[in-house]
Amino acid sequence: MKKIIIAIDGYSSSGKSTMARDLARRIGYVYVDSGAMYRAVTLYAICHGMATAENGVDTAALVKALPDIHISFTPAGSDGIQHTMLNGVDVEREIRDMQVSSLVSPVAVIPEVRHRLTALQQEYGKEKGIVMDGRDIGTTVFPDAEMKVFVNASPEERARRRVKELSAKGENVTYDEVLENIRERDRIDTTRKESPLRKADDAVLLDNDNMTIEQQMDWLLKLYEDRDR
Repeated sequence: MKKIIIAIDGYSSSGKSTMARDLARRIGYVYVDSGAMYRAVTLYAICHGMATAENGVDTAALVKALPDIHISFTPAGSDGIQHTMLNGVDVEREIRDMQVSSLVSPVAVIPEVRHRLTALQQEYGKEKGIVMDGRDIGTTVFPDAEMKVFVNASPEERARRRVKELSAKGENVTYDEVLENIRERDRIDTTRKESPLRKADDAVLLDNDNMTIEQQMDWLLKLYEDRDR
């Protein structure tokens, strides 16, 4: 069976990472969470005083530090999750908190950051047999991907899911705080000059507002099977 590249793009907290991870596991493909890579760069910037809620991002300092930022992934462990490593340290939990979420979009608009991570992502896809999710996978990273999906859900539904996820991890967040963060990330992601978030012309739209995880997976598997024939 010929291996292909599967690109899953969409809005923040639309569930694309969960479905991409599960799809890769079911079909025996490699999964890469491109969003985790941008979050790892953001965490590095925060830890080194280059990004704060008050002052934003010190772009010059972060660009200068890029050669010192090394990102890799561990194989999925007993929790079934592929962990993100930042300079050899497991930061999977740290990159998912609200502080990183509030600053990741301003970091992601920096052209030098996008160019560096895009090149790394393209290296992952050279052998195909990969599922990658993000904001510009089907438009910029892998414009020739054989299967492209664009995931959407209302900001309100995405906020409800995000609050549930963060609360389960013990984080004290409010619905209004998360909804505001999601709307702001949508604004930045769709209006940035460098690789803005948009649906590729040949991507299939998946509006999962009213779909269960199981229904989404059935939909994805059918699409994959149809494309692989």
